[in-house]
Amino acid sequence: MAGRTDTKTRILDAAEKLFAERGFSETSLRLITSKAEVNLASVNYHFGSKKELIRAVLARYLDVFMPTAASEIKRLHLAPEHASLNEIFSALIKPLLELNKVRNGGTIIFLQLLGRGYIESQGHLRWFITTHYGQHLSTFVQAVSASAPHIPPAEMFWRLHFTLGTIVFTMASADALNEIAASDYGEHNNTEAIIRKVIPYMAAGVAVPVISNE
Repeated sequence: MAGRTDTKTRILDAAEKLFAERGFSETSLRLITSKAEVNLASVNYHFGSKKELIRAVLARYLDVFMPTAASEIKRLHLAPEHASLNEIFSALIKPLLELNKVRNGGTIIFLQLLGRGYIESQGHLRWFITTHYGQHLSTFVQAVSASAPHIPPAEMFWRLHFTLGTIVFTMASADALNEIAASDYGEHNNTEAIIRKVIPYMAAGVAVPVISNE
């Protein structure tokens, strides 16, 4: 049994690293099996298909992040007033940082994987996330919508995806951005500091009134 577990974990670890670096489409099962030092039959046995392997890689993070994030947002609802967008986004910091316990550098890896899913139009991932984590996702969307009731649902859809793109790009470029900030401004930031820097920007972008084209 221990051997099976070790094999499954090696496959997940290898796939995660390759997916984050190369993307889902550019990572073949042959490349994954080579890095994990297993045969293709092992991948088929544990996961059945590449799509299932992709979902399993994301699930390691989503199983930790989604319930914790939803819990933090629900806690904000105990306040007599609607939480601000800044407070809602800030409530996600702790759950995101908890992902570093899943894997060293887990916060950034998770956001890179999430970004890959959207960039490469992995439709099955959208289905997987909404099917398995839809309730947690709804908690977040409802909280954001309640905090910005002047934003129509269709517009909110776009703005939340712009927000996701912002945080994904920022964290994927964190090392390069940190080097520039240190060189040009003598500033040194860890992962949490970077997330806290981008939150006011995202909150302001979501809340800005819609400009009519008429």
